[in-house]
Amino acid sequence: MNELIERIVAKTGISPELARQAVAIILRFLNKDGPSDLVRQVIDAIPGARDLIEEKDTAGGGGMLGGLAGMMGGMGAMGALNELTSAGLDMSQVQSVTKEVVTFAKEKADEDTVDEIINAIPGLSQVV
Repeated sequence: MNELIERIVAKTGISPELARQAVAIILRFLNKDGPSDLVRQVIDAIPGARDLIEEKDTAGGGGMLGGLAGMMGGMGAMGALNELTSAGLDMSQVQSVTKEVVTFAKEKADEDTVDEIINAIPGLSQVV
């Protein structure tokens, strides 16, 4: 996971903490809205991904933004986009972070599997 965070920081200039938060939002979104069997394969192939998802799930829910994020569950790509911008990313940073996560996932897991996930989630292909 540190490798991915470092790559995002180098590419976007955002802080490591924000990069980690953004990756958690993206992974949680994929885990919730993607085809579960395919997403499981990708998450298992990315070192630390499962821990990050679980860490954010148990840490989430605090404060107004945590509650808002919980209410947005099921809103798909738009909900994830809203969470990312609420975390402090602008649109170009959202696209850069998302593309880096996808590139990293393709390196660690099967490229076709990642493409299947992207194609299965409405609106996601527009961000990547």
